[in-house]
Amino acid sequence: MIIQSVDIWECSRDQNLFDSKRSGRCPMPWDLVVLKLTSDTGLEGIATAMAARSASITAAFLKDLIAPVILGRDITDREAIYHELWNIDRHITFFPNYLPGPVDVALYDLAAKAAGLPLFRYLGAYRTSLPVYASSLWLETPKQYVEEAKRYAARGCKAYKAHSPGPWQVDMAVHQALRDEMGPEYVLMSDPVAEYPLEIAIRVGRHLEELNYHWFEEPFRDFELAKYRKLCAALDIPIANTETTRGGGLGVAQAIHFEATDIVRADVSWKTGVTGTMKIAHLAEAHGLQCELHTTTMGPMDLANLHVSCAIRNCEYYEMFVPEDTFRFPMKDSWPFDEDGNIHVPERPGLGIELDWDAIDNTCVGHHTVTI
Repeated sequence: MIIQSVDIWECSRDQNLFDSKRSGRCPMPWDLVVLKLTSDTGLEGIATAMAARSASITAAFLKDLIAPVILGRDITDREAIYHELWNIDRHITFFPNYLPGPVDVALYDLAAKAAGLPLFRYLGAYRTSLPVYASSLWLETPKQYVEEAKRYAARGCKAYKAHSPGPWQVDMAVHQALRDEMGPEYVLMSDPVAEYPLEIAIRVGRHLEELNYHWFEEPFRDFELAKYRKLCAALDIPIANTETTRGGGLGVAQAIHFEATDIVRADVSWKTGVTGTMKIAHLAEAHGLQCELHTTTMGPMDLANLHVSCAIRNCEYYEMFVPEDTFRFPMKDSWPFDEDGNIHVPERPGLGIELDWDAIDNTCVGHHTVTI
């Protein structure tokens, strides 16, 4: 079964092109590209690609550089395609982190559909659901974080992660307010996405230890391995990073080798798809580390994350960016959450979801088809 054609839809974040009443969706926060691979049997594999700066630029990469690599290839050539794309990246292309992953996800969607299996069972099932933690956007006041955490706890979410707005003094106030209001046992995480100096990160981390936070994530850039190594050595709270580390598993391996992380982060969007994320998860497991998958901010890719999470053992939670419907586009299905705060992996073949083609068409500013 070979790839016969590649279709690419550019979806714009221009509010004038997005009729939320018609589609029932919240406006998406940035441009997005929808990708469809069609085999010579007519079977289709789908995925989406983040396009944080421009859908047209992301589409051009996919159309001009990646489509020629996969057209005419067997849908099982995923490992070869994975390495070929890394070679192209090195030869002065320098893909955005989020570009090769969707191609791999679409290939896996195709292969699992051809096998008649949901993706997580095609990979090798470990479980069928995960507990959810609500993951905030950047809010303005500690009170807003508390109100949001309480709202999602009431819906069954077993944990809450604050993306506090900075500076570090405000971050500490957010951390304190959440613990004071949520009680001593509720699971809380901190992810300031910050650029703290090392001494500030240690100070904030020690405060988080006193408050019994579950982990401390990305207090500075992922490539600052020397700082992370010192931070991991100074604190008892687990340090989570590698979310934006380039180089896929090769980059993550450096953080593990230099003892610069306690919890590895990966996802199918920024870590070269299912292939790359599974490599990282197994690498982490071999070193006794958790691999917590982070949100892709896109419904179809987040469901691909869920499939991977249910095919590995060393992942504790599912990250849900909130408000969640903002990040469901262009998935037609509702989020498969239950009232106890768990998310259940779809049992239909492939990713097991449908795309909302009305919403895609309503936001589309360009469509490209590339064939053999």
